[in-house]
Amino acid sequence: MPKNNQVTTTSLPDYFHFAEALENACFEDIFSFLGAHLNDDGTVCYRVFFPEAEQVTLLINNQEFLFSRYQLTHLFYLELPKTEHYRDYQLKVQYAKVTVTQYDCYAFDSTLDLDAMYLFNEGTLAHAHHHLGAQKLVVNGVTGVRFAVWAPNAKSVSVVNDLNHWDARCHVMRKHPGSGVWELFIADVDLGENYKYSILTHTHQRLEKADPFAFQMQLPPHTASVTSELAKARPTQTESAVINQVDQAISIYEVHLGSWRRIPEQGNRYLNYRELAEQLIPYVVELGFTHIQLMPITEYPFDGSWGYQPIGMFSPTHRFGSIDDFSFFVQAVKAAGLGLLADWVPAHFPSDPHGLATFDGSHLFEHADSRQGYHPDWQTHIYNYDRAEVRSYLLSNATFWIENFQLDGLRVDAVASMLYLDYSREEGQWLPNKYGGRENLAAISLLQQINQSLYQNNPDIMMVAEESTSWPGVTQLTTNGGLGFGYKWNMGWMNDSLSYMSKDPIYRQHHHHEMTFSMIYAYSENYILPLSHDEVVHGKGSLINKMPGDDWQKFANLRAYYGFMWAHPGKKLLFMGSEFAQYHEWDHDHSLDWHLLDTPKHQGVKKLITDLNGLYKNYPALHQCDNNERGFSWVDQNNHQQSIFSFVRYDREHKTKVICISNMTPNVHHHFELGVPEAGAYQVILNTDSAKYGGSDIAPENIIKVFPKDNHGFSHSISLTIAPLASYYLLSIADEH
Repeated sequence: MPKNNQVTTTSLPDYFHFAEALENACFEDIFSFLGAHLNDDGTVCYRVFFPEAEQVTLLINNQEFLFSRYQLTHLFYLELPKTEHYRDYQLKVQYAKVTVTQYDCYAFDSTLDLDAMYLFNEGTLAHAHHHLGAQKLVVNGVTGVRFAVWAPNAKSVSVVNDLNHWDARCHVMRKHPGSGVWELFIADVDLGENYKYSILTHTHQRLEKADPFAFQMQLPPHTASVTSELAKARPTQTESAVINQVDQAISIYEVHLGSWRRIPEQGNRYLNYRELAEQLIPYVVELGFTHIQLMPITEYPFDGSWGYQPIGMFSPTHRFGSIDDFSFFVQAVKAAGLGLLADWVPAHFPSDPHGLATFDGSHLFEHADSRQGYHPDWQTHIYNYDRAEVRSYLLSNATFWIENFQLDGLRVDAVASMLYLDYSREEGQWLPNKYGGRENLAAISLLQQINQSLYQNNPDIMMVAEESTSWPGVTQLTTNGGLGFGYKWNMGWMNDSLSYMSKDPIYRQHHHHEMTFSMIYAYSENYILPLSHDEVVHGKGSLINKMPGDDWQKFANLRAYYGFMWAHPGKKLLFMGSEFAQYHEWDHDHSLDWHLLDTPKHQGVKKLITDLNGLYKNYPALHQCDNNERGFSWVDQNNHQQSIFSFVRYDREHKTKVICISNMTPNVHHHFELGVPEAGAYQVILNTDSAKYGGSDIAPENIIKVFPKDNHGFSHSISLTIAPLASYYLLSIADEH
């Protein structure tokens, strides 16, 4: 057959209704019409749809055949005798100013894994990100991208992108009715292409949505998803099996990447991931922290949310660079021997029009009833944890961050808001569970499912709950009815201790219990003691400005408090800037006040944090039994008249003993007697009043001798000078050996 031979049919086909549906991008079963289809007489009918095309040619078996246009529409058709490889063809599409040769996306069979979709619909698919979203694939020897999105209630879904000029008519997707997933393979799509899903609802409303499973998104305020190959971090793993365990020293530096440090000479821009690797990591290592915790780095549209209102749950924010840059940062953290945690937000999501809210025109990801699906505190939507596909989405997302980037763990935000149906709601504003209670049974089972799955497949991680109530068993095994977290933030200790420290020392004797009460429940969970970003924003002031007194007393109070905190049972977390006593409360739009380190008093606080972390790591007594009553005993918990606290920390074998003494008044105490657990002598290994930290240097002698005298339940005592507003650590001389 000669080239450019146009084959025509004997009569004009009746394609009117099909063409109308194509013109309106509302074709629910597109593959039943477009592409190559066998006729009853053994011929093949090719049908294609190209808006604004002037001419379309079929390229097959080294021959060319011109399509006929259906009336004045953008539908083209062609009938040919059947050949062996009748679906192995390309199309040459001629427009007014350009001619494009391409594969027909309707010539490819589905590559969607139906078994995986069964698990997705069941709520148990932990790797949905391998199946949904934009996946680079090779199909029949052709490289392209398969787009797949869950939108079961949509009338039609299209891929819109830069290549098709955001025209919903060009790439209408194939619907899989059994799973509610729409899918389409488009050949020759490059990485870095912007795209969205154009969704036609059953009320004929047209929505444009970002891909819930996109690995990359545009830099806000732009809202498109971006095709991206998933770059995997491959960090060294030599320490990961150890550093996250409950008997290890865990000291976490919490960071907001957008405001840790900026470049004022370049428009106050952010540091990028690679610059952060060069500057942040050595700084954290110098301070002696064991872990970095990132505030949310899943893509988010509004800077003022700090990342806690995410849109791109599978996309590291593009503010600081590409996914490859983020992988580089993760590798650098791990190579430095540090653990890396990231904030994760499964409690709520924003109502931005390109996000998950009313995704396919229905309340797909969120509850329809605002008493269950709307969060009054943050004016955001709440996930429908009862819906199986939402469970697969969140399970897969947690798995993605842990397994793909090999993070050490996730700090799960706002767990309390997930657990309680009446959280921040008045009577009549919430719906009870099926038993009439206030517990969110679906959220409970989801958290258990996620933790159980993650720990089963990644046993060396640490999952952390920000849970602000007395919910029982947060860190208990799911098999014992617990939520299955590894650690829980001790919000009670944080609130009580900050309340105490903010009071004038003259009144502290009346609030002594605020510093001792935490030991009543200290072993009920695996606790982290957090001084986080939440305590230094929204008018709360910085930690240094929570302290009473003049400037000298503020610094002395803070140093004594840090000394008390680092000796108290529980892992440690400190928000950036607090390590050098920043005056201003945290502002996400500005860099930390690094110039303060030019002054000795701020440099002294930084030196103290460095030494505290060093002692904490070097002496097992300070960390090994954080969740075990064998690791702690009071010497004197009742000295409220002098506001002095004293206790002993023990290692697992009770071989190492560190005595902590904290004086929370500006009074000096000479010849202060204290009972001690054994004879010999004690060495002062920490004095927060030391001149090197900016203190008054009213120091006891370095070696303190023990003398026989019954005191505080012990048969031996020591006598020492205690400086104002100071904490001491004393180590038995024998313990050094």
